[in-house]
Amino acid sequence: MLLHLTAGQVSDHKGTREVLERLPQAQTLIADRGYDSNWFRNEQAARGITPCIPGRINRKQVIGYDKALYKQRHKVENMFAKIKD
Repeated sequence: MLLHLTAGQVSDHKGTREVLERLPQAQTLIADRGYDSNWFRNEQAARGITPCIPGRINRKQVIGYDKALYKQRHKVENMFAKIKD
């Protein structure tokens, strides 16, 4: 598991660029819309990882994702909510 904390105003993309080389090997990466970009999807594909990321609202090209798998993301969100409490 890799955890990289950034300041609240730092974009998801900047934080991702900082840890990209240290991401563990995986079959699938689940992330929220903040991580939707062509460069990030291409990096995952180059590593053999299938991204499960919904497209941004303003994305012109619709990109599909596994909605059932994406729903599992709430488990991670719940963990962080407990830490904050």
